[in-house]
Amino acid sequence: MAKIIVVDDDQAIQTLIKVNLEMQSHQVLTASDGVEGYALIQQEVPDLVILDVMMPNADGYTVCQRIRKNAATEHIPVLMLTALGVVEDKVKGFDVGADDYLVKPFELPELQVRVRALLRRSGQLPKSASSQDILAICDITLIPENLEAKIKHHIVKLTPTEFEILNCLVQNHNQAIALGKLLQDVWGYSPDDDVETIRVHVRHLRAKLEKVSEGKTYIETIYGGGYRLIPEGVVKKPEKA
Repeated sequence: MAKIIVVDDDQAIQTLIKVNLEMQSHQVLTASDGVEGYALIQQEVPDLVILDVMMPNADGYTVCQRIRKNAATEHIPVLMLTALGVVEDKVKGFDVGADDYLVKPFELPELQVRVRALLRRSGQLPKSASSQDILAICDITLIPENLEAKIKHHIVKLTPTEFEILNCLVQNHNQAIALGKLLQDVWGYSPDDDVETIRVHVRHLRAKLEKVSEGKTYIETIYGGGYRLIPEGVVKKPEKA
């Protein structure tokens, strides 16, 4: 059983989610605006937050940013729930730290699948804790218990989603990994045409690694084929003027 906080000013949606997730044996707490919701998140430190975007007092983007900036809550998976479905809105949600994005109206089985996928990473060791998995290769060492990567001598703190993506790339290093496989392995589902989900998270992950990489890049974009991890890194090409 997981502790889940639902923050949504639509009482009908809030009740629908609460009843459905309680039927899945989860403990569900609710709040009706951003300020109340963030206070509840700080107090309860749940396993998952389901967060509406358009709310009074503080919108979902603001609450998500606060969750990620607080050391006590930065690890909590966040599912953004909103009527806004255009790519720009998804990108904004991922940019402030959301792990997944569900557009209203939604089917309850889809909500359940996404909740299960996020809870798999909440409060548990990531898949790379398995004894047969690769934990160190060339410049990169995975530290699953802390959700960190070590790049040579530098420690990089990752979100649960970023860690799972890097782990998937490490396990398949020097191979092109299709976007669909990353969605399946990391999120646990393969939604059609939802490639922006992966692209934004990979962009954030790549930026974190390159910040400490001394001029190297480790994640290569394969045109039409997804991504490939180069564990020894390659020197970044200078940008054209």
